[in-house]
Amino acid sequence: MYEGSMTMTSAEPASTPPAPPVSLAALLARRDLGLRLLAGPEDVSIHWVHTSEMADPYPYLLGGELLMTAGVLLTDPAHYVERVVEAGAAALAFGVTPVYDTVPAELVEACARHGLPLVEVPPKTPFTAVARALWRLMAEARLHELRRVTEAQQSLAAAAARPAPVPAVLGALASRLAGRAVLFGTDGTESVAAGREVPAEAARALRELAGVLGPRPGGPASASGDGGGLRLAAYALGGGDGLTLGVATERRGPGDHTIAGVAVVLLSLLTAPHRGADVTVRDGALVRLLLGAAPAEVASTLGPGPWTVVHATGGDGTPFAAASLAAALGTPLVDAGAHADAGAGTGAGGDADPGTVRLLVPSSAAVTSQEGWTLGASAPAEAAELAAADAQAARALRRAEATRTPLVRHRPGGIAALVDPDEAAAHARALLAPLTEPLGETLRTWLSLHGSWDRTAAAMDIHRNTVRQRIARCARLLDRDLDDPDVRMELWFALKSR
Repeated sequence: MYEGSMTMTSAEPASTPPAPPVSLAALLARRDLGLRLLAGPEDVSIHWVHTSEMADPYPYLLGGELLMTAGVLLTDPAHYVERVVEAGAAALAFGVTPVYDTVPAELVEACARHGLPLVEVPPKTPFTAVARALWRLMAEARLHELRRVTEAQQSLAAAAARPAPVPAVLGALASRLAGRAVLFGTDGTESVAAGREVPAEAARALRELAGVLGPRPGGPASASGDGGGLRLAAYALGGGDGLTLGVATERRGPGDHTIAGVAVVLLSLLTAPHRGADVTVRDGALVRLLLGAAPAEVASTLGPGPWTVVHATGGDGTPFAAASLAAALGTPLVDAGAHADAGAGTGAGGDADPGTVRLLVPSSAAVTSQEGWTLGASAPAEAAELAAADAQAARALRRAEATRTPLVRHRPGGIAALVDPDEAAAHARALLAPLTEPLGETLRTWLSLHGSWDRTAAAMDIHRNTVRQRIARCARLLDRDLDDPDVRMELWFALKSR
């Protein structure tokens, strides 16, 4: 039996911070801060930083933070440390001066007794400098993780396009995680395995962990634990046939869960039951799109369509949530590359923002709003028109986010609909700024009546000479030739946008 605890999750916790944690040792290594470890270990992970001068900070801590204090209300160091440890703080940083000249000995003793790392912050180092250094270290760690995940996704997607895709994906996964990857059948036996051999105890524990998942409807999507000195994880594939992916590694690093999730998506696609020859060919085209192929290159094998491109934000940032969204919309392809890197994505084109999942959905499948997600859907498009559809989906998603609408579909609206409303309004304000009322309204009425002096005068109940004078003044203030049809068109769009 595997040792230690096991957790079963369908996704990462909602409270997971947006950046990976950094080691306290990395913060202590910053010589410019002058930090000094007085008690406890330095190999703890810090998720965030929080400053508090409360006598009891417990209600305000989330756990995993570096708590910073100058001890303004510190009266009982032993009780204070107990509450900090109970709240789950990763470490305590104590600033000397202006309240204390040195760190109280009782505080050092209490931290040592509870194993809570205690860091001395010298007078010359403001708390904000420590917080800024921590965020910079987190940003560096995040960048490293994003690059690693992006490279792994590309490697896994390339493996999925090989003649023997399942062993190739397992091999790529094992290589990226420096461990062993096993595909377990419904009876718990190893179907395919790749990577280095592991001790018999670890192999048995991994098989038992995979058996915890099984094909039960509504069961957990993943489980983790320890066994044979290794970190173990198991993931249920999404094909509905009870297959499970097991992974054994020496350590669990930032991004490992996401990399394994990408493999789960690909393996679910590759092992889906009842795959006809036409489906296999189509899925091969989808994988090529995931690798960055242009739509024109795969149009003949992708099928004529029509297709709907969907951009989505939300979920919890994991491929599991993206895969669930894809399943709900009836498509096997998930491009979660924007979660890992803004430059990674399908060959469908477009300019998806970081954190955007892109889906390619058969237009025969109904695109409906999904709980926890904001969606933008393109108009139905043929395979050769996916680049334009991708841009439509991106604009629709921006409108959905701006209006806080769960789902916005692209609606053909002529040339004006291609311009971002906020950008158009800003341009209109700048262009029409010289015009005061009633000049603006006169120009708008005149343009709407195709430059007719008499009809404009009748509509505004003024003399036709007044109309001529106002329009001439508009031309001078705008420095535009109002007889030019291009100028008239631009001004009309600006007046509509304003």
